Amino acid sequence: MEKISTTNAPAAIGPYSQGMIFGNMVFSSGQIPVVPATGEVAGDTIAEQAEQSCKNVAAVLEAAGSSMENVIKTTCFLADMGDFQTFNGVYEKYFVSKPARSCVAVKTLPKGVLCEVEAIAYI
Repeated sequence: MEKISTTNAPAAIGPYSQGMIFGNMVFSSGQIPVVPATGEVAGDTIAEQAEQSCKNVAAVLEAAGSSMENVIKTTCFLADMGDFQTFNGVYEKYFVSKPARSCVAVKTLPKGVLCEVEAIAYI
């Protein structure tokens, strides 16, 4: 196993890594909409936050030698299912291969953000 570490995605805020490589597979940790350069949450809307979360997933995958086109499965967490349609509008711009997906509403997310996205891809 190999840990993924990149300055192009937010640093882990707990006892975990940004992602792990195992064989030819990469598993990203959940990416919240934090701007890596500033450590601040990106915007107040679900569209702004979904955009940043997807960019962060892309950065982790790229650091592992993979890409968004190689994603097999995602798990998405929303603070409010009322944001589902808007979230999907952003999500589909990034995950063009239409990987398998689970999307669930959760009570709260770190830093009070509106969404979090994790992915499994091949290298």
